[in-house]
Amino acid sequence: MDPTEKAVYLTFDDGPIPEATPFILDTLKAFNIKATFFMVGDNVRKYPELFERIKADGHQVGNHTHNHLGAFKHWASTYLINVHKANRLIHAHLFRPPHGIMRWSEYYWLRKKYRIIMWDLVTRDYSKWLTAEDVLDNVKRYARNGSIITFHDSLKSIDKLHYALPEAIKWLRSEGYAFKIFD
Repeated sequence: MDPTEKAVYLTFDDGPIPEATPFILDTLKAFNIKATFFMVGDNVRKYPELFERIKADGHQVGNHTHNHLGAFKHWASTYLINVHKANRLIHAHLFRPPHGIMRWSEYYWLRKKYRIIMWDLVTRDYSKWLTAEDVLDNVKRYARNGSIITFHDSLKSIDKLHYALPEAIKWLRSEGYAFKIFD
């Protein structure tokens, strides 16, 4: 995003799930921050109350496919159908491909309907090799003006997020960053 603006965009991928999303929402509310949630359609189907809470709390929503499909593991047509299936539940104008990759043909068609949002800072909160402190250090090391910071509302991440998310927010604030969501 704008490298001259002292602002960051917090994003969360893969939810919503009851084991992680409520904590994230409570944390964001405590700090009065809005974020963007790139959601898996099947999780929205399973947990519609969490989807509604995300929207009611004023957060932005984005499509992350219906089944977290990897773009290179499926036909382009299968991938596009899966994205559209998810959007029947999510009703988003934003899209983020799982794993941050897609074929040119998928991009060509998806960009006609969606604003495609990638990232420049993946916290790696899902990695079994990193601690919560490592996740926080990734934010401190790589955040810059306009950064799109990706956390995950997932089972792999939640234990680390209990420490890393509030501490990252405190640090970003102490560095003077504002928090924005996508139009």
